[in-house]
Amino acid sequence: MFGKGGGTLIGGYTVIADVGSSLLKLLREQLSPDPVPRPDLIGMASPVDKGDFVLSLYLCSIRENGEARRNEMQAQGGILRYPPLAVDLHYILTAHSTADLHTRTLDEHRVLGKVMQVLYDNSVLRSPYLEGSLAENNEELRITAENFNTEQLTQLWQFGDNPYKLSLAYRVGPVLLESNRVKPGPRVLERKITLRDKGGEGS
Repeated sequence: MFGKGGGTLIGGYTVIADVGSSLLKLLREQLSPDPVPRPDLIGMASPVDKGDFVLSLYLCSIRENGEARRNEMQAQGGILRYPPLAVDLHYILTAHSTADLHTRTLDEHRVLGKVMQVLYDNSVLRSPYLEGSLAENNEELRITAENFNTEQLTQLWQFGDNPYKLSLAYRVGPVLLESNRVKPGPRVLERKITLRDKGGEGS
């Protein structure tokens, strides 16, 4: 179930996958055929396990967002649902070229430049790029570039002995993950109705 929250998404357990699918839809449409020849060359994968991908999108961490935390119970019919969990999704985007050594780096820089342009122009992502449960509601995704230095990016690069490869880091969120915990809502014990007698007006 989803609900409006000032641009914040509230969803069930599929919301994390739906966010990834929405980002893929945007990038596949905007980056192909130039500079990426085909949409299927953009996919979700670790940058060191990317197969034939020209651009890999990797969810490297999910962190709780304390500032977006909600404490109030959610009234739904006759029950009260516990507050959702607010999280930010952190992605690493890495370009991969199979060209020869003379043009490989420039090809990857072109892909990354296009990614930055597309995500900047779509920092608030709306329909028709929303997928899954997000597409069924009038929701939006907020995409923010992470201002990481090289050392911070290298710390994210937890892939064994594989050397760091130039990548972009973005945060999507906050996303509110709905709780399954509920309790009965308060019962209506008394109803008070007040009637006004207008018969004496104007006499």
